[in-house]
Amino acid sequence: MRLRSLSALILCAALGTAEAQDRVAARSDGFVGAFGWRGSDPQLGGMSALEIGADGSSFTALSDRGGWTQGRLVRDAGGRIVRVEAAPVRLLRGKGKAPLAAGRNDSEGLAVAPDGSAYVALEGVARVLHYPRLQGPAENLPLAPAFRKMRRNASLEALAIGPDGALYTLPEGRETDRGPIPVYRYRAGQWDQPFAIPRQGAFLPVGADFGPDGKLYVLERQFAGLLGFASRVRRFTPDGAGETVLQTPLGRHDNLEGLAVWRDGPGQLRLSMIADDNFRFFLRTEIVEYRISD
Repeated sequence: MRLRSLSALILCAALGTAEAQDRVAARSDGFVGAFGWRGSDPQLGGMSALEIGADGSSFTALSDRGGWTQGRLVRDAGGRIVRVEAAPVRLLRGKGKAPLAAGRNDSEGLAVAPDGSAYVALEGVARVLHYPRLQGPAENLPLAPAFRKMRRNASLEALAIGPDGALYTLPEGRETDRGPIPVYRYRAGQWDQPFAIPRQGAFLPVGADFGPDGKLYVLERQFAGLLGFASRVRRFTPDGAGETVLQTPLGRHDNLEGLAVWRDGPGQLRLSMIADDNFRFFLRTEIVEYRISD
């Protein structure tokens, strides 16, 4: 999602010193680390989705301007990221050789299938694309009727592949929305809505992944202007029953939008989240990680 209140974000940046102190002094149980990813590539930024391999090293990241990159996360003996080695950011293609057109390239959700092909959810014009190869042309999936009614900048934000091989996606919506958040599923060439998740507070969904435990994890974000961002992760069973596994206070981290769930060497579940800097100097591209219990 491209945040609209830039003036509030600029004021929020003025709190950078106090926020940095909070990062050091108030770390929740399970916090592993936060790595600031910087580089000279002008396309590096706006990171809104993250996929990490079972090895905890190989990754694919997606920006909200139709860009993608792949690489390796280098970790120390404690499992903390110390370096990111990534290829230059490339642009997603449409059906032909040209990149996705401006206004239709707001890529927000990413899911990589076992066969290596990728699916991308787009928000500006709500739809899901299939890429047999990320560097190749796109294939359009059929549109669910509900997608046509979604508002720009409030539509498909998260995408994940379930244990059954089906695709699951959900819209971000707006702070003023009421009622549960619908979860849409694509399988056997058809879309349906198997369940919905309840709204709780001012958080909006921005990322999703299925963990190795077979549960759907949903990353949610709250933006509170001068106070910054708060993040929450809830996990859900196939029948829609859920629980909160992580919630960070306002200002702890930046604009976390992408989520990958995997099991590390000691066998613990790990949440890896990537922050969207909106291509603004006062925000950062960072990868934040927490360990959680099953």
